[in-house]
Amino acid sequence: MSLALGCIADDYTGASDLANTLAKAGLATVQTIGIPADDLALPPADAVVVSLKIRSVPAEEAVAKARAADAWLRGRGTGHVLYKICSTFDSTDAGNIGPVADALRADHGEAVVLVTPAFPETGRTVYQGNLFVGRLPLDESPLKDHPLNPMRDSDLTRVLARQSRAMVGLVDLSTVARGVVAVRDRLAALAAEGAGTAIADAVFERDLETLGLAALDARVSVGASGLGLGLARALVAAGRGGGRSVTAGQRRSATGGTALCLAGSCSQATLAQVAAAEVAMPVLRLDVGQLVAGTGEIERAIAWAKGRIGDGPVLIATSAAPADVARIQAAHGRQTAGHKIEQALATIAETLVETAAVDRLVVAGGETSGAVVDRLAIPAFAIGPEIAAGVPVLAAVGGTHAGMALALKSGNFGGRDFFTDALALMR
Repeated sequence: MSLALGCIADDYTGASDLANTLAKAGLATVQTIGIPADDLALPPADAVVVSLKIRSVPAEEAVAKARAADAWLRGRGTGHVLYKICSTFDSTDAGNIGPVADALRADHGEAVVLVTPAFPETGRTVYQGNLFVGRLPLDESPLKDHPLNPMRDSDLTRVLARQSRAMVGLVDLSTVARGVVAVRDRLAALAAEGAGTAIADAVFERDLETLGLAALDARVSVGASGLGLGLARALVAAGRGGGRSVTAGQRRSATGGTALCLAGSCSQATLAQVAAAEVAMPVLRLDVGQLVAGTGEIERAIAWAKGRIGDGPVLIATSAAPADVARIQAAHGRQTAGHKIEQALATIAETLVETAAVDRLVVAGGETSGAVVDRLAIPAFAIGPEIAAGVPVLAAVGGTHAGMALALKSGNFGGRDFFTDALALMR
């Protein structure tokens, strides 16, 4: 397998978002869960997205895992690797965007690495180095309240500088608008000044195409799925991808199968989606405080689902309002509470997949999706039709659950009827 593009994603839902974007742009794409085992037969592809869970782990661990994934991709002939990050730049002052970017830049001897989380299709734009969500700066938007990595600064040059060893520069919109030669000249000038990374503005989709062309000059870039779009279009235009599709083989059920939805995100979008789902399916809202305390909520959820799932889809949610989440985190600790919730939902998923023959699984929340996929030991996915911007239907490749249909979404993605829309496309 010789790949046109290799990608390292810092969480699983972000990986699905990127894989969906690449496939739509014309690259046959496979998403793997971690570095694949040597005996896993992957379908032929133009691009592979290696999904990791390194957004909120210690920086040293993130760097080590990203380097290992980069080495695996380079071994498959990849000339350029995109380190895929969240379009809201979720991170802390300790990392992990800066440390991973620094490490990959050093490994490949690059002077400066282009960085942008812009993705106008999903309302994320960057102007004068500041990240906007729609018309609002990130730190004034609802997305500022991520439960693990709250974002209180919209100036990405400042955010990245607090994480990075080298100076952080800016490729502003006026430069991007003048085209790829102007961007290349600006990057060269920043490198001469000692910059190691450069935040790039992007407001329109054409800006991403310019940045994709410029990024391919180097062996490494950092960005959200918008930059992936720019890279994919540049590769297809150059004849370095396209013309084939990835198939995952037969579905386990030809009739849709038993369906389970799980919601672990506390975003406003997911809260609205859970509320909307109540008119279409039974919904169980778990007591998150009791769940974290370990007082039988997992068993209650499993028993509740088993009594209903034979009659149609069910949804189990730990989603809660920000104030409720803050109280639970204060009582148990942010990391501890988050881990217990994710693992509880993973246990529920594992039990119901094994005992209730679940064939369609929809999961809302990046960390929750990672915990569930890890528990089910799914090694890779083929990319199916798009449910919503950034969220495709996935078909499991390899392992004991080959052929299962899944949807993994970041909390903020999808429309109000996301759960029913996802299940309809999985039939």
